[in-house]
Amino acid sequence: MADIFITGGTGYVGRRLVAELLARGHGVRALVRPGSEGRSPPGAEPVTGDALDHRTFAAAVRAGETFVQLVGTPHPNPRKAAEFERVDFVSARESVIAARAADVAHFVYVSVAQPAPAMQAYVGVRARCEALVRESGLDATFVRPWYVLGPGHRWPYLLAPMYWVAERLPSTRDTARRLGLVTLDAMVAALVQAVESPPRGVRVVEVPEIRGARRRLGPPPRPARNPAAGAAL
Repeated sequence: MADIFITGGTGYVGRRLVAELLARGHGVRALVRPGSEGRSPPGAEPVTGDALDHRTFAAAVRAGETFVQLVGTPHPNPRKAAEFERVDFVSARESVIAARAADVAHFVYVSVAQPAPAMQAYVGVRARCEALVRESGLDATFVRPWYVLGPGHRWPYLLAPMYWVAERLPSTRDTARRLGLVTLDAMVAALVQAVESPPRGVRVVEVPEIRGARRRLGPPPRPARNPAAGAAL
């Protein structure tokens, strides 16, 4: 079982990811702002700190654990370029600093599909965050969705017929698949797979792989057998 430190655990993807990780027997600690400890996902150990300042939480990050970075601007759109710089980039930078100082075993970063013809400011910030992780030398997984469908995030279903056509035309197939829609369940499954199958070096998980994650997700890993307990039987 993995020990996991997560930022953004109270968000749209984060709360569901924490619940799934706990159900599979992992230990989870979630970073929460001072005064917001009550918002920590049920079952996770709250860690008080500011995701935009590594000095407030770095001491709580442990060597050898998995660090999952989920902090980001909710409902991103082209008008939020300044917020992408202030929140998305700074939180990723501070998380990398803390993770590297602690010598974590695996850094999981939710990025965005790229290259892309739209949302240039958002894509650019996420690409720079990926570069920070690569430069850190940490073993890492980048999960690159484009849009995650779920409660409150369903309007892109209207685009499904256009995607269906685009994925079948040779001239647009690759772009349509790279920028395809993924469900919240698939996204959570992809992140669980990332946690349970850490890479050596850097691994990138694109939309087609995210879409199939729930199908590939195996049973929870077995807890390590306690030799002393076995000897006592």
